[in-house]
Amino acid sequence: MRATKHFVGIDVASDSFTVAIHQGRSKPATLSNSGDGFEELLLWLKTNGVNPSKAIVCMEATGVYTEHLCYFLHSKGFRVVVEAPQKVRRAFVNDLYKNDSIDSLRIAEYAYRFHDRLSFWRPSQDIVEQVKTLLATREQLTGHLVANRNALKAVERKYIKTPLAEKVYLSSMEHIKEQIRLIDKELRKLISNHPTIGRTMALVMSIPGVSMLLACNILVVSQGFTRSLKARQLASHIGICPFERQSGTSVRRRPRSRRYGPERLRKLLYLAALSLRTHNESFKRYFLRKVEQGKSKRLVLNNIANKLLRIITAVLQSGTPFIKDFKSVNPILVSNT
Repeated sequence: MRATKHFVGIDVASDSFTVAIHQGRSKPATLSNSGDGFEELLLWLKTNGVNPSKAIVCMEATGVYTEHLCYFLHSKGFRVVVEAPQKVRRAFVNDLYKNDSIDSLRIAEYAYRFHDRLSFWRPSQDIVEQVKTLLATREQLTGHLVANRNALKAVERKYIKTPLAEKVYLSSMEHIKEQIRLIDKELRKLISNHPTIGRTMALVMSIPGVSMLLACNILVVSQGFTRSLKARQLASHIGICPFERQSGTSVRRRPRSRRYGPERLRKLLYLAALSLRTHNESFKRYFLRKVEQGKSKRLVLNNIANKLLRIITAVLQSGTPFIKDFKSVNPILVSNT
């Protein structure tokens, strides 16, 4: 690992950003969040003796506001870290003062204190960013569709009818449905035209209960299937992994999932679990058996979602499609025959 000499913190806003160096001699500088500001940042870092090969640049995740800056710094040879804002806040819980300069210094200090735990940012593949944007757009359109449907029901139940209002809602709903169909078509096109991702997507979708949308979300989480996924870590990230809450004799709470993480992926896994409970005989028997034992239905569905995640990660690791009624064989027994 390259030796790190400077830890740079950047607090990013929509139109500007403030940069500071941990234990640096210069005061934090505020620059424009644009191409000109990026060039000024390079000059400022060079003036302060910051070498790209010996520096870590850390910033908080602020969506699209950090995107251009990350690509720019990465192209210049800097190691870039994008951390969740709550992680940085937890490291400074007793600090009450807040402004852009203080925040940039805190981010730089955070990078210094936790440099051995940082994960470096890497540019995503074009297809991953496109799929991610299309999924977010589809989710927004689905929300608008539900809102229009609910509004239409309210208008239809009114004693005094207003045909024009009903017509407007119906027309709006049909337009949104058409836009969703276009997005689904574009997703299939992007995936089928890709030389490697198309085959991997086919492997994932060979699993019962895995729809195209669920497979696309797994694609985004795994950065185009380039990251090695582990079922327990993925379940924890999504928020469906139960955590124990026991201590001595006084604290005896039931294990519960946190429900943090990407809501869309968690919802799709829940819908997949519902589908498996209804249409897959193996999971249907499992569900009925556990409910008969006194387990809550929601808990059993959460267990099914976790089982599905384990199957997905196993298929991705093996590179082979799902095999119905597959049974693993103990290698020791095989070697003794």
